[in-house]
Amino acid sequence: MTERQLREQEFLIARYRHLEREVTDPLAAHLLHSIIEELEAELRKERPDWHGHGH
Repeated sequence: MTERQLREQEFLIARYRHLEREVTDPLAAHLLHSIIEELEAELRKERPDWHGHGH
């Protein structure tokens, strides 16, 4: 991934974390959580030192 793609990935993660906190439907929250985990895992492959900011 390029630096720009990595920043976009971080932005998506932050956006989905925000949605996860706002959503009231348990299924939607679970799906968002799964998406976040996948995006974080993908980002860590590119940046092993990345730990995120929302945990």
